[in-house]
Amino acid sequence: MDTQLLTLSKIFTERLFRIPDYQRGYAWTTKQLQDFWNDIAQLETDRNHYTGVLTLEEVPSEVLSSWDDDCWIADAKSYQAFYVVDGQQRLTTAIILLQVILECLSGGKDLNYTSEADIRRKFIYDSKDGGISRSYIFGYERDNPSYEFLKTKIFCEQSSTACAQETIYTQNLEQAKLFFSEKVKGFEHESIEKLYRKVTQQLLFNIFTISEDVDVCVAFETMNNRGKPLSYLELLKNRLIYLSLKFDKDDWEKKKLRRAINDCWKAIYHNLGR
Repeated sequence: MDTQLLTLSKIFTERLFRIPDYQRGYAWTTKQLQDFWNDIAQLETDRNHYTGVLTLEEVPSEVLSSWDDDCWIADAKSYQAFYVVDGQQRLTTAIILLQVILECLSGGKDLNYTSEADIRRKFIYDSKDGGISRSYIFGYERDNPSYEFLKTKIFCEQSSTACAQETIYTQNLEQAKLFFSEKVKGFEHESIEKLYRKVTQQLLFNIFTISEDVDVCVAFETMNNRGKPLSYLELLKNRLIYLSLKFDKDDWEKKKLRRAINDCWKAIYHNLGR
């Protein structure tokens, strides 16, 4: 574990973050959002708040090379890509709040001498070719139904690839954005700057990167026995993916089975969301 306490600003330096397929989606509701907001609101300007451990797994180079939207930023800017094994809820919540803060800006104003474009480039997406090709700094793996929803409904970005599916998890994403939008309604620019500074400079995390000899599916299940419990449905999906990795079959067979599990769970969550 990195014994240093890092701010969100330092964590989001030359890193990409993705929620892997064995993870549940965004599960926080009003109670957890209110607790998160209270921590920030009560934080004094000269104090910091310990937010916990972020557990990461480095994305293998052969997997990263298949991410067409992200290869350029890894090659040209030496960004490292990580799966978020534990800490997804806190990280997602912070990013949604930052998006709400950016939407509050008007008239090209800076936040703490940083332009809106630079903030968006650091936390939301970076682009090349005049903005045509974009790499999202934080998001879900592409086959996750929350992938398009986060991009189009939360980040307000256009997409030509697919419609955003709605599930119980995407409903939580939308509710979080509405929650924070209501909280900052009517904030003056000075208050927005203070809030931005608290989120990016005063929330402190430890970073723990899982080594290759640790089974991340088991680690995920063990870690998530803390906090908001995993549902039986979430535990079952994680267990099936774990078992799919244990079969003595060709890699392409195991990948096909993993895709089938993900497709099945997409349909389940979509219908539950309806």
